Amino acid sequence: MQHKATRPSRPVEVLHRAWLLFFFFFRIGFFTFGGGWSIIAQMTREFVEKRKWLTNEELMDMVSVAQSLPGIMIINCSVQFGYALGGVFCAFAAALGIALPSFIVLVVVTFCYNELSQNIYVARALVGVRAAVVPIIVSATLRLRKAALVDKLSWALAIFALCICLFTNLSRIVVIIIGGIAGLLILNIMAKKKDKEEEA
Repeated sequence: MQHKATRPSRPVEVLHRAWLLFFFFFRIGFFTFGGGWSIIAQMTREFVEKRKWLTNEELMDMVSVAQSLPGIMIINCSVQFGYALGGVFCAFAAALGIALPSFIVLVVVTFCYNELSQNIYVARALVGVRAAVVPIIVSATLRLRKAALVDKLSWALAIFALCICLFTNLSRIVVIIIGGIAGLLILNIMAKKKDKEEEA
């Protein structure tokens, strides 16, 4: 049963929700490798499966919008997510939580770059990290697939978009826009056809 999270009304509740979101995104920002999709997998596990604050469909909508906007996908997604759960203050807390770990790590790496880049143990560890990231991204894809690929039309559009991504240099934003327009046009045509059949 889905227990939707409601926006807190009292300042104390807002602060508590903002701290929860900041800590969650800060933690996964520090310990999750593989980019945005690895973090989406963590969000799915924490807020869809465990806390049940969102559905897979709602998270998929956020990811789709985040990818369509300029900027870093996971920050766009965290802002939407925070705003949905607690308004502007929670949106800021979520964005700060996800961005701060990268900033801290980059500062440390910049000062220690020469030592780290030539360290054989660091290089070997990164080989293992890159390998471990792949199943995390795949698991996120499989979870979101249930919400995104619901019928033959969505499968056809997904395969078409995959072919464009694999065999052309077309911008991913353009692919998303094409998918949105195609879905809108095709579903409108199908709806009109259904209406005519019901009138006949």
